[in-house]
Amino acid sequence: MKKYSTDLNDLQWQIIEKIQKDKRVRKHFLRSIWNAIFYVTKSGCQWRMLPINFPPWQTVYYYFRKWKREGLIEEIHDMLVTQTRVSSGKKGTPSVGIVDSQSVKTTSVAGESRGYDAGKKTKGRKRHIIVDTMGLLLAVVVHSADIQDRDGAKMVMENLRYRYFGIVKIFADGGYAGQLIEYVKEVFNWVLEIVKRDSTDFKILPKRWIVERTFAWFNNYRRNSKDYEYLTETSEAIIQLAMIRIMLSRKKL
Repeated sequence: MKKYSTDLNDLQWQIIEKIQKDKRVRKHFLRSIWNAIFYVTKSGCQWRMLPINFPPWQTVYYYFRKWKREGLIEEIHDMLVTQTRVSSGKKGTPSVGIVDSQSVKTTSVAGESRGYDAGKKTKGRKRHIIVDTMGLLLAVVVHSADIQDRDGAKMVMENLRYRYFGIVKIFADGGYAGQLIEYVKEVFNWVLEIVKRDSTDFKILPKRWIVERTFAWFNNYRRNSKDYEYLTETSEAIIQLAMIRIMLSRKKL
């Protein structure tokens, strides 16, 4: 029986279990491990503060690190993206992406890759993401906040190119204009289309609002309210976990 709103229902667990393909008998049921990981992602609590009705926090953290390093979290995320697109009547592989960044503060425990974003006046890290036209996460790279958007975009596009081979166009705001357009054409053979405001009046920009909505989605998971992680690869995994839970929430009994 579910104890928390983040717990997987039967259908959601069947989806993860089918992708994970691990039926070995263990002391702790893998479903309860996943429930604990999703609880941390949503609540933002420390691993050591997991409620006692979950498996021991050391066990949960062990599996989190293991699945992160083995690429299982990323694999489940990417397969759910394909499934969600297909169930919505779209092709499994996207052809269009939308890129943007978000600067977030780090905490005293954050380790590598911290800097100061003078534009946003934020000391911490920057999350660079590319989403599809549904707002589903296609690629994420977390890096120091002092890296310019144009350079960060190159990093996340490099991540994207080996995961989705059908991309032909990327939408971006005016902060990505300039030499990056030619770079994207030469290196990736994609079209980088810049979406600009026509005036100072408030206006919802085509395509641009989609990526902003995605940031809002995973920011509702409190572990993403700041960057609490020591490693940037852990930050990326937490974002992917939030998106996994968002996509699974669309699959209900």
